[in-house]
Amino acid sequence: MEADSPNLLSKAKIKLINSLRYPKYRKQHMLFVVEGSINVLDFIASDLVLDVLYASAEWIHAHHRVLPIEKSMAIDARQMKKISALSSPSEVLAVFQMPLSTTIDLETLDELILVLDGIKDPGNMGTIIRTADWFGVKHIICSTDCADAFGSKVVQASMGSLARVKVHSTDLLELMNNRPESWITYGAYLEGDDIQEVSKNNKSLLVIGSEAHGISDYLEFCIDQKINIPMHRDSGAESLNASIATGILCYAFRM
Repeated sequence: MEADSPNLLSKAKIKLINSLRYPKYRKQHMLFVVEGSINVLDFIASDLVLDVLYASAEWIHAHHRVLPIEKSMAIDARQMKKISALSSPSEVLAVFQMPLSTTIDLETLDELILVLDGIKDPGNMGTIIRTADWFGVKHIICSTDCADAFGSKVVQASMGSLARVKVHSTDLLELMNNRPESWITYGAYLEGDDIQEVSKNNKSLLVIGSEAHGISDYLEFCIDQKINIPMHRDSGAESLNASIATGILCYAFRM
């Protein structure tokens, strides 16, 4: 089948791709969807495995040097609309194999790692992944009730950064109880110490809780250092958006 010849998708293929909007079917098929030119190109350049790519013939022609043509299929805008989760579909949609779950080994690492507790909003999750990428954070550890990193809204919001940042899902209490003594756990709290005045450790776990509930009570005894982003004296805000707070704290740790 020629990559530059528009093709018709079968009903079964359309059904499969649309089913990947739901966690149950992503886990069943171990596949997820990426849409948009920048996103798709970033994932193609990563070590993740492309299953199949659908795009306009013009897009495939423009990027053919970096594409596995044998896995690329040209489709028209009408066909793209049938498989896209976007209100205004882009020129390209790709299906990638989900990476196998891996257990993070803190003994082998020496870096800042984000730990997300109950971040359920997909937009926040995707923005946090993008922010982590900006500051060179390579690993994010999520509680099991966080938004699925491979959901379409998270993938879109991450703007390709999910291709470079490894996202792990685990029981956070078990992680904390088994962390090496050389690691310091910092937790973002409203009543914490000013982040500008806190000493930072190379081996740092930075815990971010949800906007609604903060860090879970059962994790509090695992926090070595409570930290806070000082509020301006004229502010009347109750809290910061979780992704914004993550960006400020990452800057403080990295600079």
